Amino acid sequence: MSQPNTTTATFSLLLAMVLWASSFVALKIAFTGYHPMQVIFGRMLVATLCFLPFLPSFFRIKWRRQDLGYLFLMAIFEPCLYFIFEAKALVNTSASQAGMITAILPLLVAVTAWALLKERISRLTLIGFFIAICGAMVLSLAAESTLSSPAPLLGNLYELAAMICATGYTICLKHLSGRYSPLFLTAFQAFIGSIFFAFFLLPADVGLPGHWVTAPGFAVIYLGTFITLGAYGLYNFGVSRIPASQAAAFVNLIPVFSVILGSIILTEHLNRCQWLAVAMVFSGVFLSRYAGKKLVN
Repeated sequence: MSQPNTTTATFSLLLAMVLWASSFVALKIAFTGYHPMQVIFGRMLVATLCFLPFLPSFFRIKWRRQDLGYLFLMAIFEPCLYFIFEAKALVNTSASQAGMITAILPLLVAVTAWALLKERISRLTLIGFFIAICGAMVLSLAAESTLSSPAPLLGNLYELAAMICATGYTICLKHLSGRYSPLFLTAFQAFIGSIFFAFFLLPADVGLPGHWVTAPGFAVIYLGTFITLGAYGLYNFGVSRIPASQAAAFVNLIPVFSVILGSIILTEHLNRCQWLAVAMVFSGVFLSRYAGKKLVN
């Protein structure tokens, strides 16, 4: 692997993490004006429309029949199930807390790779995984209910379920990234997501939005372009250039960015006990990463 490719992949992943962290804030803003399912469908539709100019090149792709199962499984994991859990999470908890839960994703990927792909994993990694999970639990239990975070424990559990879906997505993505371009994989996710979430508009209490609300409306457009198109495209590119476990490690930056953005834009704050929980999560992640590096060396 050449150094330029690695550098480009690193920059792409860093930018993807900043964008993903901002998505928690954008979702909270969008939910103030629209039903969560309207928001999710809207971002998928906007992203799909952005990919229309690339449609001719997609028809020239040489499909492999054995990859279809992985493609659909990838899309079911994320965006379909992932966005359902994330929408429910952000209705109940704060953007800062939801962002903190994402620190567990690299550990989930490592444990899943150990269980399914028989990759080596050390005892320290498992200990770190346990510490991080405990930290996430303390973060949730110590949370205080507010107007924008009415049920933080329930919301954080939904975000944990979203991380489990993201783990399945990462494993499928790594399997496919050697044969399909990041652009195509991102477009496939957006297209399947648009069809999937269109069915959630059928209930009478949801439907299509009846009016335009400025800030939430622009938040939906931002989610569809900069997040679904931009962040996922950048992440898919990064995963295609470096190992999945290394790419997943960049997710550790999302909590930092989400807490900063949540504090600046939404004036969210963590209490003292929650900061202790944050330290537990990062300690567990650091321990696992340190153990992983020693195992490789």
